[in-house]
Amino acid sequence: MSIFKRGTTYYVSIYTRDGRRIKQSARTSDRRLAQQFHDELKATVWKGDYTDEKPDRTWDQCAVAYLTASQHKATFSTIQMHVKKLRTYLGGCLLKDITPDVVEEIKARRLSEGVAHGTVNRMLEILRAMLNMAVDREWLAKAPKVQMLPEPERRPRWLTYEEEARLLAELPEHLAAMMRFSLSTGLRESNVVNLRWDQVDLDRKCACIYGDQSKTGQPIAVPLNSAAMAVLQEQSQDSAYVFTYKGRPVTRCNNTAWKKALARAGVQNFTWHNLRSTWASRHAMSGTSMFDLQHLGGWSSQAMIQRYAALSAEHLAEASENVVRDGPNTVPTETVLRTLH
Repeated sequence: MSIFKRGTTYYVSIYTRDGRRIKQSARTSDRRLAQQFHDELKATVWKGDYTDEKPDRTWDQCAVAYLTASQHKATFSTIQMHVKKLRTYLGGCLLKDITPDVVEEIKARRLSEGVAHGTVNRMLEILRAMLNMAVDREWLAKAPKVQMLPEPERRPRWLTYEEEARLLAELPEHLAAMMRFSLSTGLRESNVVNLRWDQVDLDRKCACIYGDQSKTGQPIAVPLNSAAMAVLQEQSQDSAYVFTYKGRPVTRCNNTAWKKALARAGVQNFTWHNLRSTWASRHAMSGTSMFDLQHLGGWSSQAMIQRYAALSAEHLAEASENVVRDGPNTVPTETVLRTLH
């Protein structure tokens, strides 16, 4: 059949003089227009003027298309950073010339620069997504395989109360306030720095993170406890943004001032995101249910909660004594036997 329909769109099928089959979408749901497209294509093919070769696309064209399609994502700034780095290796390169060997060369160069495996892998994930998009748009016949580097298992890191006190004492006032707010709400860095007063209801003691601001794409209702409210009440409302420095919005928390404060406080192997881990672990150790913690933190699955919450066994110490003979929680053997009988 030379004209057929898939869904609501018509397609045409034509054979060349040498027996090759050409199948194309007519890009219409109108049978009459599809017939016209078929006739014009057939005439072009039989005159010998037709070529089914597609123009070669460059990595730069793919990058522009990918960034345009990713603007709505909460992680857009991170995507931009990785695309910018990839451009130093692939700028001006044709998509068809990006082979597994080229990818391996990029990995080797990044590792030689002292970049951690995890950081390289995040960049490679962006590259893989870009190449898959190129395949979907028929700019590339097949995407090369992008092999990830092995990563050591990440061990959760949380802040002790002693470390918290030392670090707060070393931080500039505006970062100390943002740290206290993060430990009280569990919000991610991007949600804290971008928090606006029109997202906060002080009377109802709650804040709202919109769907386009959250990592999962779902809105998050943030109850404000007494510690979070205390931080907010200290902030000026002269700006649209809650947290400012010298009257201007703070763009990053994990900055040079933060890193220097960590060094002065003697807190090692700790990032701003670990404040969220600390918040989650403290909730878990205080008895907050996994169901409630999932909704408080805006996680899409409980698998992530287990990773963040299983940080300390201190809150299980009393329960662990249950198996100790003559321990404080031991039930006498006679009582157990009477219960069984």
